Amino acid sequence: MRLHDTQLDPTWDLNKRRNDPDLLESLIGIADLSTAARAAIVRRAVGYVQAVRSGARPGLMEAFLAEYGLSSDEGVALMCLAEALLRIPDARTIDALIDDKIAGSDWSEHLGQSGSLLVNSSTLGLLLAGQVLSARTNSGADAVADTLQGLARRMGTPAIRAAVSTVIKQMGRQFVLGESIQAAMARAAREEAQGFTFSYDMLGEAALTAADADRFRTAYQHAIAAIAVRCKAGAVADNPGISIKLSALHPRYEVAQADRVQAELVPVVVDLARRAAAAGMGLNIDAEEADRLGLSLAVIRAVLADPALSGWDGFGVVVQGYGRRAGDVIDGLYAMAVALDRRLMVRLVKGAYWDTEIKHAQVEGLDGYPVFTQKPASDVSFIALSRRLLGMTDRLYPQFATHNAHSVAAILEMAAAVGTNHYEFQRLHGMGEALYRHLVASEGVRCRVYAPVGAHRELLAYLVRRLLENGANSSFVNQIVDDRIAPEDIVACPFDRLAGLRRRQSPPIPLAPDLFQPERPNARGWDLSDVTTLADIDARRRRPDWLTVEPLLAPDAVADEEALAALSTPIQNPATGAAIGEVRAATTAEIDGALAAARPWAAATSERAAVLNRVADLYEQHFDQAFSLLAAEAGKTLPDAVAELREAVDFLRYYAARAEALSEDTAPRGTYVCISPWNFPLAIFTGQIAAALAGGNAVLAKPAEATAALAAWATRLMHEAGVPLSALQLLPGEGSRVGAQLTSDPRIHGVAFTGSTATARRIQAAMAGANACAPGTPLIAETGGLNAMIVDSTALPEQAIKDILTSAFQSAGQRCSALRCLYVQEDMAEGFI
Repeated sequence: MRLHDTQLDPTWDLNKRRNDPDLLESLIGIADLSTAARAAIVRRAVGYVQAVRSGARPGLMEAFLAEYGLSSDEGVALMCLAEALLRIPDARTIDALIDDKIAGSDWSEHLGQSGSLLVNSSTLGLLLAGQVLSARTNSGADAVADTLQGLARRMGTPAIRAAVSTVIKQMGRQFVLGESIQAAMARAAREEAQGFTFSYDMLGEAALTAADADRFRTAYQHAIAAIAVRCKAGAVADNPGISIKLSALHPRYEVAQADRVQAELVPVVVDLARRAAAAGMGLNIDAEEADRLGLSLAVIRAVLADPALSGWDGFGVVVQGYGRRAGDVIDGLYAMAVALDRRLMVRLVKGAYWDTEIKHAQVEGLDGYPVFTQKPASDVSFIALSRRLLGMTDRLYPQFATHNAHSVAAILEMAAAVGTNHYEFQRLHGMGEALYRHLVASEGVRCRVYAPVGAHRELLAYLVRRLLENGANSSFVNQIVDDRIAPEDIVACPFDRLAGLRRRQSPPIPLAPDLFQPERPNARGWDLSDVTTLADIDARRRRPDWLTVEPLLAPDAVADEEALAALSTPIQNPATGAAIGEVRAATTAEIDGALAAARPWAAATSERAAVLNRVADLYEQHFDQAFSLLAAEAGKTLPDAVAELREAVDFLRYYAARAEALSEDTAPRGTYVCISPWNFPLAIFTGQIAAALAGGNAVLAKPAEATAALAAWATRLMHEAGVPLSALQLLPGEGSRVGAQLTSDPRIHGVAFTGSTATARRIQAAMAGANACAPGTPLIAETGGLNAMIVDSTALPEQAIKDILTSAFQSAGQRCSALRCLYVQEDMAEGFI
């Protein structure tokens, strides 16, 4: 993969690694708002809130969110119903879902509280439904009452089902303009007559198959043809437009497939752009998750370079203001427009997927978040970037997408200060209606409605994302119609709020490296969507030389002549079958010598903990060697290699913490045999050994035959860190001979095994055989290796498919099973003490 040809240029990525205080100070400087200007913005915004409350009728969704915020159980229940109800095919499951979400909530608290008749009517229906569904028998105390309640429940269920479905469909209608582009355009005509323009978005999440991508491409083509009929103005800004999602047009829209994406996706987007240009409409590229930002910009540049698009001002890019790199992206887009002699539209949005971005960074162990972690910081960023865009109107046409009266007031003040009206506002269909009706009528602002189009059952994931973004208590949409909140509080200056935050010097959410503190640091993560990170890995990672593996024995376990004559077996690359080394198995005499030389680790618990932590540090320092071996010997892809190494490091630090918690007079059991599998050749190998060593035991490690080189690499680093050779010896070889001899020897005091159930039973029999282990010798076995997943009809099929594919093809569910293994290993620690 040619990193600099397919990824975001590193010079556009400066803010990714800047600390929050420095970056925010830079943004405050870019906004360049004096104290007087900030006060004027607040006064103007207060006026907008008062106008909305006194004269304009709020939209249904605003009223719903004001009454049912996500801080309430009822708001969460409605979100769950909205997400799942419409795609369930059978009445029985629908009834069960409604029962689960409606019956346990207190709808009476919301009765009559909203200023919307429809919201109050819906609340009454939900209240009555909940009362019927909550009716339970009285344990036979009143048979007549029991019978009547049961009858009411049975008779009421179809009506309840219909009523709740109607409520959810009505919520969906607030977000989806029409189920077809023709229906959406017909419904848009009324608002167009009031001065609004539209950008139509054909609903759908990312494509999972080539057929999905073809279906979305066809839908976009048909939509462009239909919208073209309405494009009668001379300027693109005066015509309706379309928004497209790149991940909907390619089933492998990911950094690892960058070359394929360039070859296959760019021609598709070029075709759509040419069609839009011919019609005189705008075409916006919607934003994706932060880890695909570079990939998106590479595609965008390739499309813009098409000579057929020269002279067209309608190519648009969505930039998410809560992203730390948003300023870099805007500067990069401006430079791109200059270099290619183009004019671009830039839709600046606050941002979607915030919770996903935070959780992804934590799961991957990254040392920073791609988004701001404080809401005032995101608001300040949006205003600063708006100022930046207002100064770039020679090449960029700003489209400010916000429902926040303060943000609107700030943009109007800044635009007046620089003397430009070359911009527009945008709002989401179903949101901000009252605010923008007032602004269009009283101040003549230009406003475009972002209008989703598609079947209601396809809107579910989209709808819930909008609910999550706008249903929080801090959301402007949530607060604007709530008379209990003063307008001055709703539109308080975000610059003042940011300055008043006590924790401005550090994010309020712990960074991923600190998630497990004060107990231990988290395992290091690698951002595999980052150009610099990938280049560093590529520069350091080398194909390993010819691998030679032999038993690693304590000095007292002297090899005899039989060892020198033992036959070696090849180490093969599982991807190619080519030999990459050889491994010599331990002989019978060596195994006997290792058993005799094994000694428990006679060191203080604090020393054992310190050594295990040093091993973890060495693993991370030599990550390039680990990644190379994991690929060459175990067939791991780079993402799986990263996950494997991180899990191994996490085991080491986890058991180091467990060792420190042990009493100094806690005696070890003795000598443990640790037998690890091929599919987790580093993580489970390390976890078993670390658990045993933490308790002060001696370990005889028997790795899987296919991955002995990885085991030898890890064992050498453990010895380098300070684990005595007598406390850890490596005995490679086949399980039927080496494993059988080890597990049937009376000198062992326990076995840790991960693998098949059949092998575990053979080990159990060997340990219980005549002249074998003492009665009660523990066998700690993790067996089976099968993942179970239950998917019912309430699940989102696309998400279920992703989960299944991840479980099936990413090292047998490596990321899902890591936490499960951790808990199993925690139980294992008790067995080693």
